[in-house]
Amino acid sequence: MSTTAPTDAELQQVGEDVVDMLRSVYDPEIPVNIYELGLVYDVQVSTDYHVHILMTLTSPNCPVAESLPEEVKQRVGTLDTVKDAEVEITFDPPWDKEMMSEEAKLELGFL
Repeated sequence: MSTTAPTDAELQQVGEDVVDMLRSVYDPEIPVNIYELGLVYDVQVSTDYHVHILMTLTSPNCPVAESLPEEVKQRVGTLDTVKDAEVEITFDPPWDKEMMSEEAKLELGFL
């Protein structure tokens, strides 16, 4: 990483790389990645390459409530362009199946 401030295009690329990585993380109970499930609400990349991910779980009682956010943090942290990653869990708004992509709905038989 260079010592000059990154361009918007560079930050956008890091954001896209983060999203690609999020597409490799699956809820173990559902055969669809967390991004297509609509569990990721926001990805922010700061000019010093810190990544903040705002996401939810399918329910507050989700069996992977402890492990899934940590897996997301670790996976995103493996990207060379990411200095560190922070995952924030929210239940506002609560997740529902309408947040899934069309692809995820098709995969799970909701279409």
